[in-house]
Amino acid sequence: MLPLNTATRIGLSILLLLAGVVALHLGASVFMPMFVALLLATVLGPAAVSLHETFKMRWGVACMTVVATLVLINLLLVAIFSANVTVMVTKMSDEKQILEIYNWKLRPKLEKVWPVELDPDVFPKDAKDIRSIGALRYFIDAAPDYFRKTARVTADWSWQVILTLFITFFVLLEGKMLAKRVVAIFGPTPEIQGKATEVLFEMAKQVRNYLVWRTLINLGLAIVMGILYQMFGLTQAWNWAILLAVLNYVPYLGPLLAIVPPFLDAFIFVDPAAAIVLTILYIVVIVLEGYLVVPLVMGRSMDLNATTVMLGCLFWDLVWGMTGLFLAMPIMAGLKAILFHVPEWRPWANLMSAEEHPLENPPAPPAG
Repeated sequence: MLPLNTATRIGLSILLLLAGVVALHLGASVFMPMFVALLLATVLGPAAVSLHETFKMRWGVACMTVVATLVLINLLLVAIFSANVTVMVTKMSDEKQILEIYNWKLRPKLEKVWPVELDPDVFPKDAKDIRSIGALRYFIDAAPDYFRKTARVTADWSWQVILTLFITFFVLLEGKMLAKRVVAIFGPTPEIQGKATEVLFEMAKQVRNYLVWRTLINLGLAIVMGILYQMFGLTQAWNWAILLAVLNYVPYLGPLLAIVPPFLDAFIFVDPAAAIVLTILYIVVIVLEGYLVVPLVMGRSMDLNATTVMLGCLFWDLVWGMTGLFLAMPIMAGLKAILFHVPEWRPWANLMSAEEHPLENPPAPPAG
C-alpha cells in the first residue's frame, strides 16, 4: 500500500483532477447538455414557479411554457440575424459589386493608411477579375470547405440544443424531487442536509444572478452599440450589435472579437477615420460596462479576480472548446459559492476573489 503522506495525497488529488478533466472532455456530448440544462433550469425555475402560483397553471404546463418562451425568443433573434446575413451574402455574391467595392472603396483607403506600398499580387490596382485579387482568392477557394464545416457544426449544435431543451424541461419538472435526493447523498443528519441545502441554494442564486444580469447588460450594450453603429452608417449595424451581445458572455476575448466586423464595416463603407473613432467609443463603452455597470449591478457575487477568470476560460475551453468559454463564468461562480460555504475550503474561495473575505465567520444564510 502507498503511504498516506502529504506527497501521496497531492499526487492522488492531481491524478483525480486529470481523470475528471479527461472524463469531462470525452463525455462532452453528455456533460455539456446537462450543464447547460442545469444553468437554464436555474434561471427559468423562478419564472415557472411564478406561473404556477400566480396563474394557477399545472406545474408541467408552467415548465413547458417557460421553455417554449425561451425557444421563441431565441428563434426570433436567429431569424433576424439570419435574414440580415442572407441579404449581405446575396449582395456580396455579385462579382461586379465586389469589384466595385474593392476598386473604389477598399484599395484606395488601404493605400492611404498602409505605411508601405501594397503588394500588387495581393491587392492589384484596377482589378478586372476577383480571382486576380490575392486577398480574396484564398477565401473563394476555401469557401466550399467552410460551408461544409459550417453545415456540420450547425447540425451538431442543433442536436445539442434539442437535447438540452428536453433535459431542461425534465430538470424543471422534477427539480424539487431531484434537489431533495441530491441533498440526501451528503449525509443522513439534518445538520448536514441543511448545510447542503444552503450551499445548493446559494450556488443556484449566484449562477442565476450572473446569467440574468449578464443577459440584461448584454442586451443594453447591444442597444447602445447598435444605435452608435447606426449613427456611423454601418451597413450591418444591428447584426454587429447582436454579435456583441452573444460574444460578450466570453470575458475579455469576446469584446475583442466583436469589434473586428464593425471596424471593417466602417473602414470599407464609411471612412478610416470613422472606424478609428468608432473603435475608441467602443472601448470607452466596454470599459464603463466592465468597471462600472457590472460591479454596480452584480455586486460581490461575481467577485472573481482576473487570474481566476482567465484560468477558468482556458480550462473550460480545453475541456469543451467554444462552448466551454461561454459556460466558464457561471461554472466558476457556482464553484466559488460552494467553496465559500465550506469553512475548510474558504481559503480557495479567497484565492478566486478580487477582495479578501473573512475566514473566521461563517457566511450568512441565503435570503428566502
